[in-house]
Amino acid sequence: MKTLLNLIWLIFAGVWMAILYVFAGVLLCLTIIGIPFALASWRIAGFALWPFGRTTVPRPGAGAASCVGNVLWLILAGWWLALGHLLTGVALCLTIIGIPLGLANFKLIPISLAPLGVDIVSSDQPFGHR
Repeated sequence: MKTLLNLIWLIFAGVWMAILYVFAGVLLCLTIIGIPFALASWRIAGFALWPFGRTTVPRPGAGAASCVGNVLWLILAGWWLALGHLLTGVALCLTIIGIPLGLANFKLIPISLAPLGVDIVSSDQPFGHR
């Protein structure tokens, strides 16, 4: 079932959101300071392509630097990526078939707002990562 949902997701939302994340990463790479943010953006692009069957968990040992980085991320790219997930999620929830896809978009909003200090893991083992 995860594979079928991921394939439908890929067509209706995944490709478009992944393109936005890759584009944000390319823009962030224009400065040396933005390279860590670009890496986070590209990591989320992979999650946005195939979200069913995966989840996010807090990274052990993520400290104050990730908190400061998340504030910068929110200002630079996070708010408009989250807005993209929100608008796409609402649009998908207007149809019965799109409701699971819309919910997946809403699941991606927290990581689009604060990607640093978070790991993306298989949903089968969210606690085995720690």
